[in-house]
Amino acid sequence: MLRVAVVGSGPSGVYTAQALVGQNAVPDIRVDVLDRLPCPYGLVRYGVAPDHEKIKSLQGSLRAVLEDERIAFLGDVEVGARGLTPARLLELYHAVVYCVGASRDRRLGVPGEELRGSFSATEFVSWYSAHPDAVHDDFGLDRPGAVVVGAGNVAVDVTRLLVRRAQELEPTDIPQSALVALGASGVREVHMVARRGPAQAKFTTKELRELGALPDTRVLVDPAELALDPAYADPSGLPAVSRRNLEVVRGWAEAADAAGAVGATPSARTVRLRFFLRPVEILGEDGRVAAVRFEHTAPDGAGGVRGTGRYEEIPAGLVLRAVGYQGAPLPGLPFDPARGTVPHAAGRVLRDGTPSPGEYVAGWIKRGPTGVIGTNRPCAKETAASLLADAPVLARRTVAPDPVAALRALGHEPVLWTGWQAIEEAEAALGGTLGRGPVKIPDWAGLRGAARRGQPIG
Repeated sequence: MLRVAVVGSGPSGVYTAQALVGQNAVPDIRVDVLDRLPCPYGLVRYGVAPDHEKIKSLQGSLRAVLEDERIAFLGDVEVGARGLTPARLLELYHAVVYCVGASRDRRLGVPGEELRGSFSATEFVSWYSAHPDAVHDDFGLDRPGAVVVGAGNVAVDVTRLLVRRAQELEPTDIPQSALVALGASGVREVHMVARRGPAQAKFTTKELRELGALPDTRVLVDPAELALDPAYADPSGLPAVSRRNLEVVRGWAEAADAAGAVGATPSARTVRLRFFLRPVEILGEDGRVAAVRFEHTAPDGAGGVRGTGRYEEIPAGLVLRAVGYQGAPLPGLPFDPARGTVPHAAGRVLRDGTPSPGEYVAGWIKRGPTGVIGTNRPCAKETAASLLADAPVLARRTVAPDPVAALRALGHEPVLWTGWQAIEEAEAALGGTLGRGPVKIPDWAGLRGAARRGQPIG
């Protein structure tokens, strides 16, 4: 029997496990999917906005894979803690595939970034997604203005959540504390700001259009900022998604222009899409965010932008940066800090340029934070193919007969699938007491307590 550990239960980890058991070349294979959290599904559970039910429904297909009898889920097992090093894992399994994602957010690198009220979008997403590592619950929602720096789907998500009405979020699994806080929010205007033009934005058209579909919310775009983009007048050379994005923002700009001529329709909340603005400083008052200073930019003719020497200040009590993720080094594995990835060849981990027997990577830690959820499928298949090609050699290694017992001997107490099912039952019960559907448990103690009620200990 070939025993494989997959570290990470998000889409890349689950797709890797699926590729490993869904082939015939190595029929006798068992896969343990390890995760540092007691819950599976990674960013599908803890990164997808609560009002995106269609994407969240992907949990159903991930569940079907994890319920395969050849696959076991082992939650609350953290590599790097309690002696569980990559070297130790190789003593327990014939092969280990790391699918640990890109956990660090990028910073703006401007003065004032440490002021109260300045956060990464990741921190905000963790809060409204009930991630047990979330440490902030006061996002300055009492102030009327907010600035979101970024032009990707995460920026669109947090912008949308900032102007969503509580009654629209109540049917979702958003934690009760976040629901109450957003319901009492005083935020009335959100600026979503990009340093380049709409043709370079990374959001998908579906996500973008959702902003315009929000009840009692208007979206404003300045036609003069759009006109700076060379592709705005002639988008024929752009990818299809960029052309569609331009059509959407053009429509908003024309609507805003027409409304300005006849008088704007009153609206409870406003989203302003701003382009060609680069943050240069976050301004504070009494230690708290008060505004963001931007420099107007212009295309440099080479796909980037240059500063114009003109500046603008946007008042805000909350600043969220959504400018991308980067991988974090895992002690015991090689790491390329420039790329934020583990060096590899077709998924095989490279140590000093040479494939390390039994060690593999897939997902963002392999290729960087690019692509959509579906991009993980071919990435996982490539890694699985490399592992399976190495299987005859890997199978000769002697490994622990019972990896779970070995993990417990190190002080880990894995949450098994029955423990995860108990968490689901507890979240359904919690939602019932609140008159809602299932509501996420937001803390480690609550998750572990629920899991213990569903599985034997030791």
